[in-house]
Amino acid sequence: MFLNDNLKIFSGMSNMALASAVCKYLGIPLGGAEIERFPDGEKVVRVEDDVRGRDCFVLQSTCKPVDDNLVELLIYLDCLRRASARRITAVMPYFGYARQDRKDEGRVPITAKLVANLITAAGADRVLAIDLHAQQLQGFFDIPVDHLTGELVLSKYFKDKKISNLTVVSPDVGNMKIASRYAAHLGGELAIVHKRRTGGSEVEAQEIIGEVDGRNILMCDDIIATAGTVCSAAKLLKERGAEKIYVGATHGVLAGQALEQLKQAPIDEVVITDTIPRKEGAKELGNIKILTISAMLGEAIKRIHRNESVSSLFEAF
Repeated sequence: MFLNDNLKIFSGMSNMALASAVCKYLGIPLGGAEIERFPDGEKVVRVEDDVRGRDCFVLQSTCKPVDDNLVELLIYLDCLRRASARRITAVMPYFGYARQDRKDEGRVPITAKLVANLITAAGADRVLAIDLHAQQLQGFFDIPVDHLTGELVLSKYFKDKKISNLTVVSPDVGNMKIASRYAAHLGGELAIVHKRRTGGSEVEAQEIIGEVDGRNILMCDDIIATAGTVCSAAKLLKERGAEKIYVGATHGVLAGQALEQLKQAPIDEVVITDTIPRKEGAKELGNIKILTISAMLGEAIKRIHRNESVSSLFEAF
């Protein structure tokens, strides 16, 4: 694959394995950089490659530890800007703080907008992200945003499984559009679970709209955080006569007791992508499968570098 040698890809510490896989797809080496921490806890980034006049991409998921990875990304962007890079793209497979996108009560911040401002101020010329949780987050940035979706990888995986008698279930009302797209692509029926939140991490599924008795179920979302929603929905679906239950999500945050809840839930397979590095313990959970989004990211980076259409990428996956 021919690429201009002006292309440079660097990686923060949050997801080195994904960055290396992207570089392998593109057939180029990962950019050289040294990331150190001073005795007082401050970080410093030293770029070892010449980046003057070059097209630079920094891959960093702002996952746990969120603040640490975010600050590291900001330092990286500032480093490249001061080293006279021609264009700097922040590649964020997982965008932390995405769910703090509005004021749902008094005297709270809109942290997603704050983070967007910080990334721009640090020196990013554009952002490449995957499943920002809400489409309108693209408007929080005053620079171009290329927004990809894990549906491209997940739907291909489930289509190849050839699941018969399929019903795609939305685990909540807000996920209906995603469920509709999966149902249209995979040729399944559509159903929805009505839920009630009983606490910060506790969710109770109360009712199902649609036919699930004797059906194989697919539930897809952008994030599995505490797993309360999908586990509660899976239990209700089983009670209503569902056969096999599959769950797909782009971002496997798997916070708190999520792994333990997924072990106990009547779910046959959980499929996530590697936007977030595999959580310790996920390997031992036999029903979790991790798909790589390295080819999709690599293809997007190649097209951005060549000033080609990124939207046509949706037709290729």
